[in-house]
Amino acid sequence: MKILEYDGLDTTRVRASYRKVAEAIARGDFRAAQVKKLVNLSHGKFYRARLDDADRLLFSLVRHGDEVCALMLEVIANHDYDNSRFLRGAAIDESRVADIDAATAVGEAEPLRYLHPQRTAIHLLDKPISFDDTQEAIYRQPAPLIVVGSAGSGKTALTLEKLKHAEGEVLYVTHSRFLAQGARDLYYANGFEHAAQEAVFLSYREFVESIRVPAGREATWRDFAGWFARQRQAFRDFDGHQAFEEIRGVLAAGAGGILGREEYLALGVRQSIFAVEQRERLYELFDKYRAWLAEAKLYDLNLVAQEWQALAAPRYDFVVIDEVQDITTVQLALVLRTLRKPGHFLLCGDSNQIVHPNFFSWSQVKSLFWKDPKLAERQQLRVLSANFRNGLEATRVANQLLKIKHRRFGSIDRESNFLVEAVGGDAGQVALIPDKEATKRELDQKIRQSTQFAVLVMRDEDKLEARRHFATPLLFSIHEAKGLEYENIVLYRFISDHRAEFAEIVDGVAAADLEVETLDYRRAKDKSDKSLEVYKFFVNALYVALTRAIRNVYVLESDSAHPLVGLLGLSVGPLSVAAQKSTLEDWQKEARKLELQGKQEQAEAIRQTILKQTPVPWPVLGEEKLVELLQKVFREQAPGAKLKQQLYEYATCHDEPQLAAWLVAEARFEQAVNFPKQRATFGRKTYVPYFARHFKDILRQCEQYGVEHRLPMNQTPLMAAAAAGNLPLVEALLERGADRDAVDQYGYNALHWALREGFRDAAFAAGPLAALYERLAPASIDLRSGDRLVRLDRHLAEYSLFQTLWVLFKSRFTYPQRRRMGAFETKDILDAWQHLPANIVRPERRRRQYLSSVLARNEIDRDYAYNRALFRRLQQGWYQFDPGLSVRRRQAEDEIWLPVIAALNLPLISEVSHWDDGEWDSVQKAIDRLLELAGLPARTAPIAAERVLAAERAREEARLAEARALQARREAARAAAAQRPIPWGSPEAKRLEIERIRQQIEARKKG
Repeated sequence: MKILEYDGLDTTRVRASYRKVAEAIARGDFRAAQVKKLVNLSHGKFYRARLDDADRLLFSLVRHGDEVCALMLEVIANHDYDNSRFLRGAAIDESRVADIDAATAVGEAEPLRYLHPQRTAIHLLDKPISFDDTQEAIYRQPAPLIVVGSAGSGKTALTLEKLKHAEGEVLYVTHSRFLAQGARDLYYANGFEHAAQEAVFLSYREFVESIRVPAGREATWRDFAGWFARQRQAFRDFDGHQAFEEIRGVLAAGAGGILGREEYLALGVRQSIFAVEQRERLYELFDKYRAWLAEAKLYDLNLVAQEWQALAAPRYDFVVIDEVQDITTVQLALVLRTLRKPGHFLLCGDSNQIVHPNFFSWSQVKSLFWKDPKLAERQQLRVLSANFRNGLEATRVANQLLKIKHRRFGSIDRESNFLVEAVGGDAGQVALIPDKEATKRELDQKIRQSTQFAVLVMRDEDKLEARRHFATPLLFSIHEAKGLEYENIVLYRFISDHRAEFAEIVDGVAAADLEVETLDYRRAKDKSDKSLEVYKFFVNALYVALTRAIRNVYVLESDSAHPLVGLLGLSVGPLSVAAQKSTLEDWQKEARKLELQGKQEQAEAIRQTILKQTPVPWPVLGEEKLVELLQKVFREQAPGAKLKQQLYEYATCHDEPQLAAWLVAEARFEQAVNFPKQRATFGRKTYVPYFARHFKDILRQCEQYGVEHRLPMNQTPLMAAAAAGNLPLVEALLERGADRDAVDQYGYNALHWALREGFRDAAFAAGPLAALYERLAPASIDLRSGDRLVRLDRHLAEYSLFQTLWVLFKSRFTYPQRRRMGAFETKDILDAWQHLPANIVRPERRRRQYLSSVLARNEIDRDYAYNRALFRRLQQGWYQFDPGLSVRRRQAEDEIWLPVIAALNLPLISEVSHWDDGEWDSVQKAIDRLLELAGLPARTAPIAAERVLAAERAREEARLAEARALQARREAARAAAAQRPIPWGSPEAKRLEIERIRQQIEARKKG
């Protein structure tokens, strides 16, 4: 058995024993190495070997072809499995770990797609990675560095591994939000940490927001297409796609600023799609476009990048820009302005995958980073030509397309002259299928219920016709397909619907011209020929489509005699498609994956056409239903106990002591007297099945009602499973695509439900919470502080603090506090953290001094370079969220910034806030202050307290009326006394006489 080693493995302290154990494992003697299998780990199969009395060696097994290797991962000192970065909080009891023999373990080895023949060093992201010689050379090369690689070449994995060695504040940015999030998850997979580094992973739009959040929403192609259709009459001779590309890629994309009219008219022939005589009217369209953006409250990222140049300041010590071909020059220039030191960057991309409108060229990119043209010219790009994703046949056809592109248009630039070599080993196929009704029906029947097949069309407008023939919800235009990969791809009429364009692309290209193994650098002969700019979308779109397939491509065309078909080496054959029907679980996962990628249209289509989910048959007690119940029970005093019982269940489930008290005092529901005893048990009534070890019925409900259906107390199944501490059920739900970010009416997600239990139950904290946190904690929290995006990554101390305050927020108003001001002191937080495992809050972060420093450095008025402005200090040592803070929330297909106080639903909390003697008034003042600072509507009286308040008002009015009556009686008595004659010699007469004499004396003194 070959021994591989993770490149972060440190065996210095146990070198001799490690060598001995490794030799035993290499010869398959698991008994001598005392190997045991660590079971019940959903994130991989791990084994441990005994190094000595205290230390253990953690390893896994991988298989490449017929060869099985042992991958040595980590030395675990002193049996401390809890702090293992690979076990991620899994509870390990050594006394119950079973022995395993080598033969059994070999059968469980995980596949490894590529293994270097000699090199034994292995890198780790979400899975083991073995670099080939080219990747290894690039990995060792210092920055600055530009890496060119095709789809599936491993360039993202390589750049992430290089990023691990940078120190300071580092940035990874790419066009796609999904790719940025995926890169972040890969980076931190298997517990990677770098104490001297703070890494930020952002899409380009999020990067812009981190400088300043633009007003409105980003304009998309669909927005532009709708607007351009209304301008069609005046600009009928313009193609909408080309006009969009000219605006995005030429007029607004330059690092030197937006082109003025005269500058635009003076551009060279290769710098614009449009002829000189057309540019005047195109500029007129551009002016209208900018006016429309303002009117429609939309923004263009290029125009924003132009404006934001003055706002950007040096911040990052190292920058990685992935898929750089999708980012325009001005956008790159904005990133460049945030770099502290020139040259501390790494770029990677592939100009053959450009489907977003820009005039990308590597020469422009290099000139941005190397101002000296000669230096820029000498700067070499590193090319990754190996393809680890696509099958051999798909790669062959993609290479043929690159040869055609090169022969017809010449080289795009010096850096893009390479072909791709498939090393995956799977041949696959690229089959040409005639576009006939019978064939389409047969193909549709085979693929419509499989998540392994996706149908691609060239443009968004082509999808309507494709839907007439294919029922699969996995239908994408090429812009939507960028970043996706499927086992099988169906290309629908890419060539037939664009015969003229592809005929022009292959004009003058012969089969003999393509009999080359490499591409040489050569420019197109005619500089005035705009063919490349006009037709590059079509050839690049076809290239991207081909490289979406892991194994097979089915090219459905009516024009099988088109010259491109022959040049690609395609021939018509019988339809041979084997499609296995996917399970509902597979479709649930696919819907969630697409939703995360922003593919809402396809995700919704899956739910409607495949999952066919129905509404739950029970009432869901969310905010609207709660208010309705409060009105019926307390305002209308509806008879019977049913509604009161529902409110009591709500009070115990959501920990609402005041609601229980009102049920006793105002609704005469005596059972609520037992709230303190029944909260922990009765509160689970509606999700008792979620505590069971067997949960097939729950998963069946998820198939029927959807994995995000709501339980009676407005929990999702994932929230209920988290609150129950049922780790296997949590993993099963996540496997089906359950949404970690879904929230209830108080802004609680599944993690918050788990943390709430951990804060009040030491056994829960010491038990399932560590593993639950690893599965449920979102990678980051997006906040808007002032006018900029602030991202709290899970590795920051601010993240765990923010999540803690989020969970405890409601209790500041529903339970008595030492000071009734709706705020936190450090003792509250440290008490909550008392029993938490180390993977949630590290031991060094639980000290009062450290916690106070984190709170203080994030005060809104604190002068601190990295102040995230999260908290407001109300008094010395007392903090609350800054009410001006907002959190990002999904809303249908869009996103909004929701004030934190609204996301936590303080108005609803005020309905059940603490009410006891004189404390209630101060609690309500705290609520009023937070609502006012957050710009939210003023608080209204709690429904349950309306009668109490009405009675108080009546008593107060009666008291005031009685006081007014008494005052009136007194005044009447004085008036009556003034009317009566005063008897001579009476005390009153004497008093008046004395007063008259005193006044006379005073008058004489003054005179």
